[in-house]
Amino acid sequence: MPKFSQNSYRKLNSCHPDLVTIFEEVVWMRDCTIVEGHRGEPTQNEYYRLGKSQVKYPDSNHNKHPSMAVDVMEYFPNKPHLHWFNKDEIHDFANYVISLADSLYENGEITHKVTWGGDWDMDGDTTDTSFFDGPHYQLYKPEDK
Repeated sequence: MPKFSQNSYRKLNSCHPDLVTIFEEVVWMRDCTIVEGHRGEPTQNEYYRLGKSQVKYPDSNHNKHPSMAVDVMEYFPNKPHLHWFNKDEIHDFANYVISLADSLYENGEITHKVTWGGDWDMDGDTTDTSFFDGPHYQLYKPEDK
């Protein structure tokens, strides 16, 4: 059974409890690593400068306390362990995460729903996004959409 490293848990624990619940469930069935949880001002602004983020500090969901966003990648047993550029694998993992999160929400185990950085408008079409951020998951309240 997969489990998070101490480093992944440290990053995950900087996130909203709903994200902790979701990814503690995900890791039981799909090995994954937490790339980033909360993000401070220097890192956020550097990511913006490099084009890795569309917003400056403090406008990212990663900048909130606790973080309302987390970056997660599926972890594969053989090197390279992270398949950063395989959109099919990233999409497959995202479908699993979103499906599990929807189930947790419907069962009242979490209070937010999740959107993914490969389908920001959640219409199922991953080709209509202007900024693909495959590892990114963030919380939202359905009434806010």
